[in-house]
Amino acid sequence: MKFFILLILLALLSTITSQAQKPGEFDRSKYVSGIIKDREQKDIEMSTGEKSPIPAEEKATFKKLNYYKPDINFRKEAQFTRYDQAKHFLMKTTTDRLPEYSLYGVVNFSHKGKNYSLNVYQNIELVKKPGFDKHLFVPFNDETNGKETYGGGRFLDLTETGTDTLMLDFNLAYNPYCAYKHKYSCPIPPEENNLKIKIKAGEKKWHK
Repeated sequence: MKFFILLILLALLSTITSQAQKPGEFDRSKYVSGIIKDREQKDIEMSTGEKSPIPAEEKATFKKLNYYKPDINFRKEAQFTRYDQAKHFLMKTTTDRLPEYSLYGVVNFSHKGKNYSLNVYQNIELVKKPGFDKHLFVPFNDETNGKETYGGGRFLDLTETGTDTLMLDFNLAYNPYCAYKHKYSCPIPPEENNLKIKIKAGEKKWHK
């Protein structure tokens, strides 16, 4: 199921990115409706999917996940710098599992006059799978953690475009499976990706 959700997110991201590459043609209404449609599809998967992380005892009462309203101000065209030699390392998770990642590059963006950066990673095993060779991963923490959003951080999935910019859309930020059930093994965002800002966009805590 996680790959299914990922494919939905990547498809939506691809559409949004193509819109961003055509100045003056961005359709805000279409963008917002796309976000909402994607969330509705995810809710269906969470409610009925065989591999849904929602605990069985809570599925009967599950209706939908909690989200911030789509906010265009958290859709950022970020400067992207790739590293000539991607450093491989074992990323910490919520269990003893240590998946191999590469530090692929860094994105830089601004919000309300301040500059921020996030490291961009690739999962070594995932990129070997068909259709995922250009997948980029950005786990992050921010100042909403543990209050409005899941305390273990949130994730963003991006696509390598071959350009010097990436669309960093926090409206697509989602929770790891550990937010729903502790049995899962989820990457822990590296300290370098702790943002000193409140990212009021994307998925909130499942239980308020």
